[in-house]
Amino acid sequence: MLNGSEPKLTWKAALAETIPQDMAEEIDAFETQMALRRQGKMEEKVFAEIRLRRGAYGQRYDNGLRHDGEKSQKIPYPHLELTKGPNTKWEAPGMQRIKVPFGGLTAVQMEALADVAEEYADAILHVTTRQDFQIHFLSLEDTPDMHRRLAAVGITVKEACGNVVRNVTACHLAGVCRDETFDVTGYADATAQYLMGHRDTQDFGRKFKTAFSGCKHHACGLTSMHDLGLIAKTRVVDGVEQRGFEMYVGGGLGAVPHLAKLFDDFVPAEELLPLAQAISRVFARLGEKKNRNRARIKFLVADLGIDEFKRLVLEERATLENDPDWTDWLANLSVFEEAALPEPVSGEAFDLGEEFEKWKSTNVYQQRQPGFVTVTVALPLGDITSRQMRGLADISRRFNRDTARTTVEQNIVLRWIHESDLPALYLALKELNLHSPGAQTIVDITACPGTDTCKLGIASSRGLAGALRQRLAVKGWQYDEAVKDIRIKISGCFNSCGQHTIAEIGFYGASRTIKNYRVPHFHLILGGQWDQNAANYGQSLGAVPSKRVPDVVERLIDLYMAGRQPGEGFRNYVTRVGKKEIKERIKDLTEVPAYEVDRSFYTDWADAREYTIGDIGVGECAGEVVTLTDFGVAAAERLHFEAQVLLDESQGNGNIKKAADMALQSMLSAAQALVKMQNIDIKDDPERIVSEFRSRFYDTQLFFDPFVHGKFANFFFKAYEQRHEPFDYDKARQLMEEARLFIEAAHDTNGRMLAAGITNPLSFNRWLLERNAV
Repeated sequence: MLNGSEPKLTWKAALAETIPQDMAEEIDAFETQMALRRQGKMEEKVFAEIRLRRGAYGQRYDNGLRHDGEKSQKIPYPHLELTKGPNTKWEAPGMQRIKVPFGGLTAVQMEALADVAEEYADAILHVTTRQDFQIHFLSLEDTPDMHRRLAAVGITVKEACGNVVRNVTACHLAGVCRDETFDVTGYADATAQYLMGHRDTQDFGRKFKTAFSGCKHHACGLTSMHDLGLIAKTRVVDGVEQRGFEMYVGGGLGAVPHLAKLFDDFVPAEELLPLAQAISRVFARLGEKKNRNRARIKFLVADLGIDEFKRLVLEERATLENDPDWTDWLANLSVFEEAALPEPVSGEAFDLGEEFEKWKSTNVYQQRQPGFVTVTVALPLGDITSRQMRGLADISRRFNRDTARTTVEQNIVLRWIHESDLPALYLALKELNLHSPGAQTIVDITACPGTDTCKLGIASSRGLAGALRQRLAVKGWQYDEAVKDIRIKISGCFNSCGQHTIAEIGFYGASRTIKNYRVPHFHLILGGQWDQNAANYGQSLGAVPSKRVPDVVERLIDLYMAGRQPGEGFRNYVTRVGKKEIKERIKDLTEVPAYEVDRSFYTDWADAREYTIGDIGVGECAGEVVTLTDFGVAAAERLHFEAQVLLDESQGNGNIKKAADMALQSMLSAAQALVKMQNIDIKDDPERIVSEFRSRFYDTQLFFDPFVHGKFANFFFKAYEQRHEPFDYDKARQLMEEARLFIEAAHDTNGRMLAAGITNPLSFNRWLLERNAV
């Protein structure tokens, strides 16, 4: 009670019985880490990586500056000295990425997403090319409660960003595709759950992306552009069909795209997870850590060669202890089997005319199950409002059984729709303005956030995509069989977030200076292959002015329509005619009129300012490389802080011993973090941690303070020896101080190791040999 009023009900209290305990503890820990950072008790680079691993990104202008077209102006955030990462202001609006493994959504989850977007952000949900959701313009202070509300409906943000395994994607038609080998849904989910938070996936130099496809021929899985790509496959052994996967490794887009290499033409389902674990361990051990531009696994595979990489992985696989979690899930694959409503919602047949028929021709897929279809809800720019999402949740309840999925082309599909319900469904979507035709056609343009919100954006990818969509839709090309399947994809910079490399026609943002004026441009990429799981990457024909891009696309399509041979696709046409000839045919569209003649070329799409690159910041796509030891010591500080709070509140409630136990746990966490420099596989066994810390850091004097020598380590040994003894308040308070000194000494030791270039067991052993030689 406070002044006679009821205490305010918090989301933490309201959802305490709803959120799974492990998720609740992770959110509580993040809230504590936020408090430590606000108090200056956690390094900003460590907090930044922790924040990223909770999906909380920075956003354009979060360095406190915005260019007005002439010069950068300061944004008057109230507490400019408080940061949430290097050069990232605490109070600056940010972005939240939300993981959706294989894109699967229920109606309840749709409603929760709509609620948090409306209450904490700008009421817009953005579907990404990894089947995630992103919401923008939210305060970091709101993230813990937002995470709780999502966790209450089974949605996690854990490891949505950072140098970890990102969202595991899968074909949105898995289970209903006419051409699939088998349904990959359960396999994708098992991989996502197993690798998320796994100890062997916490020490990567960069992010790691995984994708599943049910077949080789279509584009839904895009396995060729992933760090780990898996294509469903079967074989017959002793008369019994065995499920497995064609496994690929080392793919990736970015500034330097690599096609994935075949690791094995058949990996049995029972070996899926142990091999993924072994690959993770090799990547963590041998992958680049210092130069983040070469830290993706594609560079490791290229440097070693696929044969040597495979040898190392299989060698690592042979050393792994058996884990029941590798295969226990195989017995439960049936939980991912879907079913339709027993009867159609509407038995009424009525004619809606040409508009409906056009929508039906582009947005409806005939499932392999007779009488049922999958409907694509086309989302221009990947955006859906909170109001629309709530309405879509109602539609999902009405027309199917929670069988919605996001797609890598930034749309949402509703599966298991009775074909006879299509007219009624179309009218329901129309009421929400979600009835746009042209899904998965030339007008369904993929675009990354670009200069709207991304700190790395060079040109307005979303502004261009919107203008281009309108231009092409007017021509009706989405219905023309000759060109409808051409894909256009746009990135705001060279980093390929818009997947421009795999499109038949791709663009990425660039800047050019014309007579001392900046002009937004886009590189034109031709020759990419969208189908067959993104089997080929396109190449640049040079840059064209941003405002000329719609003219360039129209010219390209006209050239193709006029010069193609019977049955010749756009990519084959480009290959036959040659990029040199095509470049010559669009040369006139690369010219920029003088500033005095047409100033529109000197502004970007949907931006009235004179074009500038002054707003480009430092990206957080992977975060700074933070060692496992950094994380462990940060965890120790959090536990110590929570122990102090518990002790301060312990008077009369019997929590003194609990606070003392937590203080010891903080010391164990710091000790374990240091041991990981030499033994990355150290378990959470207190006896083992104490023993290995003693032999590796105390007996070698590596932990010794220059003035008090082994005193702080002895605090740790004494605390562990006395762990079963009773504690009063004074004894617990003394332990708090000793734990603080021990953790601080761990910080110093870690700092000395980092200064010596020691970040992992290999570099530690090298350093130790050099020291002993001296």
